[in-house]
Amino acid sequence: MAVYTEVSDEELEAFLSAYDLGQVLACKGIAEGVENSNYFLQTTAGAFILTLYEKRVREEDLPFFLGLMEHLSARGLTCPQPVRNRAGHALGRLAGRPAAIVTFLTGVSVRRPNARHCHAVGRALAQLHEAGADFGMRRANGLSLQSWRPLFAQAEAAADQVAPGLAERTRRELAYLEARWPEGLPIGVIHADLFTDNVFFIGEEVSGLIDFYFACTDLLAYDLAICLNAWCFEPDGSFNLTKGRAMIVGYERIRPLNDAEAEVLPILCRGSALRFMLTRLVDWLNVPPGALVKPKDPLEYDRKLAFHRHVRNAAEYGLER
Repeated sequence: MAVYTEVSDEELEAFLSAYDLGQVLACKGIAEGVENSNYFLQTTAGAFILTLYEKRVREEDLPFFLGLMEHLSARGLTCPQPVRNRAGHALGRLAGRPAAIVTFLTGVSVRRPNARHCHAVGRALAQLHEAGADFGMRRANGLSLQSWRPLFAQAEAAADQVAPGLAERTRRELAYLEARWPEGLPIGVIHADLFTDNVFFIGEEVSGLIDFYFACTDLLAYDLAICLNAWCFEPDGSFNLTKGRAMIVGYERIRPLNDAEAEVLPILCRGSALRFMLTRLVDWLNVPPGALVKPKDPLEYDRKLAFHRHVRNAAEYGLER
């Protein structure tokens, strides 16, 4: 989450006049994240998140995201619910941007997850995959393999200014993954961005999942690889095998990986690490002037890639067979 687009009091009042949300008590920008402009909105009707969708989010994809949240909630997964206005629409326009209001979830995100948190996230991820199995809409992953080389082209010339040798390492990684990316694995709805700030906990139990604006139809095991990268590395860059095992066990209690998924898990982990390194690199080099945003360090994922290059099989992530 972030704030790229400022909203005036007059614009907010006009937008909310279409909703039955009562009187505005507070509307404050949220600085975390990198994609959309987000505000914490409190009214006499309750607490909400107001999101203005920025350029990386295509307006034609918004019905998929909003419909998916409604679908998952109807199947028991706790996630934000789009708020519809009096005309029955969940999507409107505010300050020149597509905009929506969703319900606010209780709970806290954890900065230093333990193995029990990782187990709970693995379980919640599998529950999401199961709940999304009968979702009627599809959306291709716009940030999968085919997008990585064009993303790199946006940053290649300046990559070595961020870290010496980064451009050449990335060229080699792209070639490696393009030659080995798996096909024929189980696909379905994935979250594709289930980082620690997108999972809420009460104690050590997941109380909700948020930020579905990268959700798409892709390899289910790729979503697990994203989570292994996001949750199971320590601040010093080492992979925590105990956390990895806990996450995979939690996931497989709901949806066991098949043998083909298990075999290519190291490739999927490398791919997900490269994807986030590239988008972070592009964002790092292109922060809009005056934006209330904290760009994330692309070198965190360059270091994770260095680990994955030496992984021989999925047992090194904690998969037990």
